[in-house]
Amino acid sequence: MAVGTIKIFSWGFMLALAVLIAIIGIGRCLEREGFKREIAADLILLCVVGGVLGGRIAYIITYEWIDFIRNPLAVLSLHGEGIRGLVWYGSLAGGLLPFVVYLRRKELSFWAMADIFAPFLALGYAIVRIGCFLNGCCYGAITSSKWGVVFPAVDGFYRYPTQLYSSALNLVLFAILFWLYPRRRFNGQVFTVYIIGYALYRFIVEFFRDSLIMIGVLSLGQVYTLILLLLGIALYYYLQARYKKGL
Repeated sequence: MAVGTIKIFSWGFMLALAVLIAIIGIGRCLEREGFKREIAADLILLCVVGGVLGGRIAYIITYEWIDFIRNPLAVLSLHGEGIRGLVWYGSLAGGLLPFVVYLRRKELSFWAMADIFAPFLALGYAIVRIGCFLNGCCYGAITSSKWGVVFPAVDGFYRYPTQLYSSALNLVLFAILFWLYPRRRFNGQVFTVYIIGYALYRFIVEFFRDSLIMIGVLSLGQVYTLILLLLGIALYYYLQARYKKGL
C-alpha cells in the first residue's frame, strides 16, 4: 500500500500498531502496580529490536545459512527480497535478553514484569499475524477446503489462512491471560501460562502450515513446540512450589 510517494508495508504497519497498543496497555498496568509508566516504552522498544534480530538470526541458522555464507548483506537486508521470515523462538530469546538486562539494572522483579507483559505478547502476536496475512507470508499448506485462500505472490493454489488461525487463537490466549492477571497466585504464573498456551496453539496450527522441514511425522516447529511446552509446564510447577514454600 502507498500513501502518496510513501510505501507502507502491511507487516511493518501492524507491528507498529502492536507496539503502540502495548505501550499504552502495559503503561497503564505498570501505573496500577506502582511502577513508572515510562518503563513500558523503554522495555518494549528494546524487546522489539532484540526480537527482530533474534528472529532473523534463528531463521537464517534454520533455513538460510548457506545463502548467508554466500551473501550475508542480502540475507540480513530489512527491505525488498531480504525479508523472508522470522522464527518466533529466536524472537523470544532475542527479546528476553535486553528485557533481563534492563530489569537487572533497574533492580526490578523479572517475574512480576513478565506477568504484566505476557497478555500483550499474545495480543501483539495476534495483531502482527494479520500483517502476515496481508503480506502473504507464513501461509498454510495447499487445501481444497472452502476456507482456502490464494496468495498471488506465492502461487495459484488455495491454502489454509494459518495467519488468521494464529491471530484468532492468540486473541483467545490474550483474553485468558488478561483475565488471569488480577487473579494470579504467584509471580510468573501468567507468563508461564502464556508459554504453555503458545506451545499448545502452535503445535495445533503447525498441522495446517506449509512446513519446510519435517522430522518424522512432525514439523521442526512442532518439535521445538513440544520442548517449549515441557519447559513451560516444569517452570510453572517450580514457581508454584516456591510460592507454597513461601520463597
